[in-house]
Amino acid sequence: MNDIISKTESEVITHTVRFEPMGIEMAVDEGETVLDAAFRQGISVMHGCKEGQCASCKSKLLDGDIELLKYSTFALPESERDTDHILLCRTLAYSDITVELLNYDEDLLSRSIAVKEISAKVVSVTPLTRDIRLLTVQLQAPLRFWAGQYVDITIPGSGITRAFSMANAPGPVSAGGVRDLQFIIKLYPNGAFSSRLDDGLHEGDALTIKGPYGTCFHREGRSGPLVLIGGGSGMSPLWSILQDHIAQGDDRPVRFFYGARTKADLFHVAEFGRIASQLADFQFIPALSHAEPGDEWSGETGFIHDVVARVLRAQGLDGEIDAYSCGPPPMIDAVLPVLQMAGVEPERIYFDKFTTATR
Repeated sequence: MNDIISKTESEVITHTVRFEPMGIEMAVDEGETVLDAAFRQGISVMHGCKEGQCASCKSKLLDGDIELLKYSTFALPESERDTDHILLCRTLAYSDITVELLNYDEDLLSRSIAVKEISAKVVSVTPLTRDIRLLTVQLQAPLRFWAGQYVDITIPGSGITRAFSMANAPGPVSAGGVRDLQFIIKLYPNGAFSSRLDDGLHEGDALTIKGPYGTCFHREGRSGPLVLIGGGSGMSPLWSILQDHIAQGDDRPVRFFYGARTKADLFHVAEFGRIASQLADFQFIPALSHAEPGDEWSGETGFIHDVVARVLRAQGLDGEIDAYSCGPPPMIDAVLPVLQMAGVEPERIYFDKFTTATR
């Protein structure tokens, strides 16, 4: 009887990606995007949506054969594609390739953390306001991240995956990560994930966490003022950065701006009061855009970008400012020119636009 030998599994074909001008090399499997390969190997190149929509990972192909998955022409116009520009999150390699990174951050590359996928379970869902919840989850294994980063959360069997920024501090690097994560999440009536927070997710329910991702993370070892600007659930990564700032014993000046519609939309107010008593030069500056008659509000009013402009102009903070802005896209778009007019260097402005996934 003749032995029959069959090959049941195909060998994975890998290629080499070389990133210029740093000369960093890594492997990419066929069928895997260049950005996913970088995440897997702990090489943090600039990125944003991971879906071909935002252009954060736009680069230039210098050599090699590639294919681009479907992408938005707003992120990569045909005129740029004709000059060999690519989006790393949409790029599949079919040979060794060389890529010029057009937008890179040496600090980001030096502090890269490999992306992990970890099983988790819901610990609690706590109301913070009428439409903002604090989700606490427990991981089966510790996760390392930098304050301000985010993860993808998947509800198994639902087809729902959504990105959320951590609200808690990452803990010391020596600890190897944390097992508990918190997320400040805004409810939307048709939100693919958020609509389940009040009636759908319960203590003990299974989740899958994948990350960390994001380039809007706390830069350490700097002496200039720290300006944090948020709206809605944009509080989440900024709260993480602030907690990390406190844990490290940093003494740089901090101005924390937060935009809300009414007084009822503010939260963590008592905690901010305690922080102000702990830190030498800290101010929490909330602003109400639609204050109601019963709010009895004597603080700042108007849109948060206007408040930021007034306060920065009046205070004239000394030193190079690091500014972090997180929240809905219209708020971010309004804040960015304000920061530049205030003299904040473009390379020291970090932001994260929060969008909504609907069912």
